[in-house]
Amino acid sequence: MYELEEKGYFYLLLLLPILVTLFLYVQYWKQKKQKEFGDLDLIKKLSPERSVFKPALKIGVFILALACLIIALVNPKMGTKIETVRRQGIDIVFAVDVSKSMLAEDVAPNRLEKSKQLVTQLINQLGSDKIGIIAYSGSAFPVLPMTSDYSVAKMFMQGMNPGIISSQGTSIDQAINLASEKYFDKKDKTSKLLIIISDGEDHSDNATDAAEDAQKVGIKIVTIGVGTENGGTIPLKSMGKGNELQKDQDGNEVVTKRNMEVLDKIAKSSNGIYIDGNNTKVVLENVKKVLDNTQKSEFESTQMADFKSQFQWFLGLGFMLLFIDIFFLERKTKWIKKLDLFNEEKLNKS
Repeated sequence: MYELEEKGYFYLLLLLPILVTLFLYVQYWKQKKQKEFGDLDLIKKLSPERSVFKPALKIGVFILALACLIIALVNPKMGTKIETVRRQGIDIVFAVDVSKSMLAEDVAPNRLEKSKQLVTQLINQLGSDKIGIIAYSGSAFPVLPMTSDYSVAKMFMQGMNPGIISSQGTSIDQAINLASEKYFDKKDKTSKLLIIISDGEDHSDNATDAAEDAQKVGIKIVTIGVGTENGGTIPLKSMGKGNELQKDQDGNEVVTKRNMEVLDKIAKSSNGIYIDGNNTKVVLENVKKVLDNTQKSEFESTQMADFKSQFQWFLGLGFMLLFIDIFFLERKTKWIKKLDLFNEEKLNKS
């Protein structure tokens, strides 16, 4: 297990390809100028001790040295022991609607991207809670099982799109049932929270019943409505269909609207709350209130501890390579020259 203390210094690595490009340009410029002054073969014979490969070797060692020094600035740390710690938290599952209606752009950039942003912001304010992710449209799909690794959760969240589920619709009831059966342990007394992000449109009539059943096993549901009541059309550009808009069977453009009433009803069926998802600040504040008012459970987890800095190894290697680079001259090395690895002597004689 490792961690990087100063990740911002990684941007300095962008200097390395720039230096390589400059080196190649200088070599090209030198060769061009040499052609202007005379024949290249004649110039090589006039400077027999000049190595063709040493300049490339020098820049290679210099680049490697700089890379080591930059990594030293980042200061990678390695965990040296595993310890068991006791934490307090709750189990949270995010169920995100990925139906085509979530591509509507009545909220910027569109409903689905707004939902991803909301989940990412919510994850950022969590502490020791375990989280899972479900995607749903016409059916529900488990994206990420329960985990405490928030960085992995945010990575999986970014990959969600309507294409991951073939059947269309908004089967909120299937998302609730999947969370109840596969994500939350009914025997576990840990507090359970299901956060549903959706526009609430085209839902099945079983969602309210599913929410009531979830409440009976201790699951509280918070619904977050994304979209506007005026609605918007559904562009299909993100699905590779250019500037096409979703149309119905009669060829008319489909206008999708947020259904806050059904989302509110689902939340109240499990003693939860409905939140307007168009305002990020309102969402964060209200979810924080729910979390603060939810009883935290204590659980054990193992993690790497006693992280120690490893920058000194990269720093030492970097300075050693710089020291070696100083003694790399552009003249041919005598003992390597005797080996005649590239048959240069034979070529010169001929």
